[in-house]
Amino acid sequence: MAENLVTMFFDQAERLGTKPFLWQKVDGNYQSINWQDAASTVISLACALQEKGVNKGDRVVLVSENRSEWALADLAIMAAGAITVPTYTTNTLSDHKHILNNSQAKAAIVSTQRLARQLLPATHETSDIEFVLSVDPLDLRQELSHPVYQWDELIASATTTGNQIVETAREISRDEAACVIYTSGTGGTPKGVLLPHRSILHNCFGAKKVLEDIGLDDEVFLSFLPLSHSYEHTAGLMWPIMLGAQIYYAEGADKLVNNMAECHPTLMTAVPRLYEMMRLRILNGVEKAGGLKAKMFYKTVELGSKAHLGEPLGLIGTIQNKLLDILVRRKVKQRFGGRLKAMVSGGGPLNTEVGLFFQGLGIDIFQGYGQTESGPVISVNSPKQIKMHTVGPALANTEIKIASDGEILVRGDLVMLGYWHNKKATDEAIKDRWLHTGDIGFLDDDGYLQITDRKKDIIVNSGGDNISPQRIEGFLSLEPEIAQSMVFGDQRPHLVALIVPDEEFCQNWAQARDLPADYAKIVKNPDFIKDINKAVSRVNSHLSNIEKVRKFVLTSDPFTIENEQMTPTLKIRRHIIKAQYGEKLRSLYH
Repeated sequence: MAENLVTMFFDQAERLGTKPFLWQKVDGNYQSINWQDAASTVISLACALQEKGVNKGDRVVLVSENRSEWALADLAIMAAGAITVPTYTTNTLSDHKHILNNSQAKAAIVSTQRLARQLLPATHETSDIEFVLSVDPLDLRQELSHPVYQWDELIASATTTGNQIVETAREISRDEAACVIYTSGTGGTPKGVLLPHRSILHNCFGAKKVLEDIGLDDEVFLSFLPLSHSYEHTAGLMWPIMLGAQIYYAEGADKLVNNMAECHPTLMTAVPRLYEMMRLRILNGVEKAGGLKAKMFYKTVELGSKAHLGEPLGLIGTIQNKLLDILVRRKVKQRFGGRLKAMVSGGGPLNTEVGLFFQGLGIDIFQGYGQTESGPVISVNSPKQIKMHTVGPALANTEIKIASDGEILVRGDLVMLGYWHNKKATDEAIKDRWLHTGDIGFLDDDGYLQITDRKKDIIVNSGGDNISPQRIEGFLSLEPEIAQSMVFGDQRPHLVALIVPDEEFCQNWAQARDLPADYAKIVKNPDFIKDINKAVSRVNSHLSNIEKVRKFVLTSDPFTIENEQMTPTLKIRRHIIKAQYGEKLRSLYH
């Protein structure tokens, strides 16, 4: 195994030469960059960054949608000896300011004019930023506090020889930091997870070991999740590099099925939400078709699911199931590109029903588990035995143990170096080299891990995004109309909330309309609900898309210590509140 991620890439580039590596749409058609040309760009960009003052250990923020330049920039930053700080394209101005200031980034790379609109006001105010590099040309109307260079021009300006970059890259230690990936903390302020090269290499080797049984050869990946997410960064970029695979960049969720037909992927990694959407789209198509086609399809799922679970099909069922392989499953596989060997699900819990749906159609789906602090993969189901209700056994060279309180602890090369400039949080997360995941679970007799609860309150939506509910609840409670709230949305596509209106606001609202101060009736009044909605909309205007509260339900009963919905230190007790209001909150998704 290579000593570091950059050397792993350079070795593969030398071996694979002119074979295609990265594919993206240009004027409606997929066009490729081969390994040799990719390495040349990485070397030139690394040289240029060094010549502009980027030194070993410096942080460089990367803001871009999934595209070839994202991968090349990431590799070049590391080849220059620096540390990549990827950020989401959905980040707000305040998000960018926090990450730029906290990471003390020396430079930033941005892909488009649209993304620059949010980033440049932040870099302009950040004293550590010395320059910004733009992939696409920017239309700048005014001089900034730092220069803005253009991608092609900066690369062309590099003067250092490539051999020097390749050789110095070999000196990068496995224990050195590769990237700082920011993730939400329980207090709402994003924490920078410092991942060393060894952590991501460990993940890549472990994933390769797990999937060897499906026959890894000439693999093609379709990259869909944001590369700023640790899951896609490892599984959708670094792992394909280790395999010498081709990577296609999807155009978006709405074009994903078309992209699959175009690029014929062999492996896909995605979050539960994507699989939920794919399942829904397939079922909608089946319902429209109706008749015999629909009956055959549902029978295929039924029999395939039973077979996967090891339930007896009987003679007739077995014959039907074999026949449906040809009549239905073969056609479904063609819709997925015809070469798909497996799909991997991570970043959040996969609904068992969704997993069985795909298994029933003859498409293997392996559920895994992890978190940014572990590179991120900890465990994943094996092709030898898929247990849909579990997240599989530990990756190779990974230790898992269950603490006395049920918390899942992890040890191995996958564990992060710590949180950037946050020793207190690091010491809480890593004790005696064991990473405390904050999740509750157990290992079954086969060593498969099953998650039963989340010790910490972070919400993981069905898109795999980590969201701090306290941050949003804090903003809501600052509005004069709102006294308390609880945000809900684990494993869901968006957030909803339970809101307790402010008592004084209720009184004044009722008095102004000559209505009795009956709170139970007021919270059901349509005009009152509209006024609360205005407050929620004000809060939403300051939040990123994934943090916005899409719907809410009101209650006239406040959270108190007496009704056990608050602790003595005035923290809300989510499990108690969910037990009482869970059905109402779930109904908001219907």
